[in-house]
Amino acid sequence: MSRLVNALLLVATLLPTLALAAFDHSHGAWDALVKQNVVWVSEGTASRVNYGGFQKDRAALKAYLNSLSAVPQSEFDGWSRDQRLAFLINAYNAFTVELLLTEYPKHRSIKDYGSLFQSPWKKKFFTLLGRERHLDDIEHGLIRAPGAYDEPRIHMAVVCASIGCPALRDEAFTASRLDAQLEDGVIRFLSDRSRNRYNAATGLLEVSSIFDWYGEDFSGGNYRSLDGFFARYADRLSGAPADRERIRAGGVRLRFLDYDWNLNDTATLKAS
Repeated sequence: MSRLVNALLLVATLLPTLALAAFDHSHGAWDALVKQNVVWVSEGTASRVNYGGFQKDRAALKAYLNSLSAVPQSEFDGWSRDQRLAFLINAYNAFTVELLLTEYPKHRSIKDYGSLFQSPWKKKFFTLLGRERHLDDIEHGLIRAPGAYDEPRIHMAVVCASIGCPALRDEAFTASRLDAQLEDGVIRFLSDRSRNRYNAATGLLEVSSIFDWYGEDFSGGNYRSLDGFFARYADRLSGAPADRERIRAGGVRLRFLDYDWNLNDTATLKAS
């Protein structure tokens, strides 16, 4: 009997360690899915998603989502800052794809998944960290919570399945590469002249509406302001040295471009 008791005590002692080891921080399952179903377009500044391919891989996607849902808050709290943020970014993107698949190919915009009374981002359809949640819970309640991460570059990482969005990457976010991946997402997005550019004829910096909606997120940290953010990436917003200097000097008036909410589907590429 004492051997059995000792064995049970050993298992009880090891359970927390085993639970921590059980979650795959490489997010290998999601990495394989996006490598299979995401393609870069516009010289690598944007991506399109093969939702039909994701539909065929639905079982693998659901298995990955189940692995996310199985993580308890207590385990999550014990991870490093970058492990937590990578987890939340991947969760947001993966659950967004799952939302799209619930009625694909019926709709041509994520907005069509909502109703007159409920935004698609407010639909509770999954469990994460022990609670039933919607997508806004992840982005605004967890990632953008004051003092949680204070990382404005997430706006080029969590994406809304639309052509106007920054690219869904063809790889999972991981803690070991998180900073480089976030930086690469910003560079790719700001390099897309269809969504961000300096207009020398008008003297306006024409940028995505993302910077209108979330401009306050850029007011601290490394950037201090939207001016500071754009100054840092002036080389991506114009090819003309004089215009780059104007952007770096700050004070350039902004024009926020219309947002394209059409689905970022590879089927659209094939049809065009």
